Amino acid sequence: MRRTRAETKERNRRALLDAAFQLVARDGHRARLEDIAEHADLTTGAVYSLFGSKGGLLTALVEDYLRPHYQEIEQAVPREADLLAAVDAFARYYRRSCDTPEARSDLALQITLLDMALHDPGLGSQIARTIQEQEGHLAALFTGRAHAGGSVTPRQARRLVTALRALFVGLSQGVLLDLAPGADEEFFADAARALAVGAVDGPAGSD
Repeated sequence: MRRTRAETKERNRRALLDAAFQLVARDGHRARLEDIAEHADLTTGAVYSLFGSKGGLLTALVEDYLRPHYQEIEQAVPREADLLAAVDAFARYYRRSCDTPEARSDLALQITLLDMALHDPGLGSQIARTIQEQEGHLAALFTGRAHAGGSVTPRQARRLVTALRALFVGLSQGVLLDLAPGADEEFFADAARALAVGAVDGPAGSD
């Protein structure tokens, strides 16, 4: 069956993202646009047409990588839970993700993208904006939840998400590199709940 133009565009987009994931994880900032395009059986022209630049492709790769994780988090956190119960569920989800077959390749990609961002400040800014946009969706997941007789404001939720990301990235790296052998689900949950109290009970400010 002949593909429509939209289907061909999406097929090419998916092929380039998959190729970028594989080559960036393998070669880091040395991954060449020509090699990514060749791996996808396309030309560099397709990259520029679909993403505008190599930076655009890599930014889309980050968004493509993060989106399913945030969707899974939304499913793992009960809608009716108060703040600490929601943070507990989030922490346990994150710890379980360390045991998946993809965990090590995901860590390799994280480290590689960080390396690329350090070598290219412009790309780093693009990646940071993408991560912040995705975190905005996660902050919405915590906004309005009951806590200490009140409800979590958008600013408090944003502070919390930033703090939790730093905590979970560090802990998950420790688990995968065998630097934190005792960091089980309960450890993740205890640390996250303690951090949540400090982050949310700080200044709420105005929204």
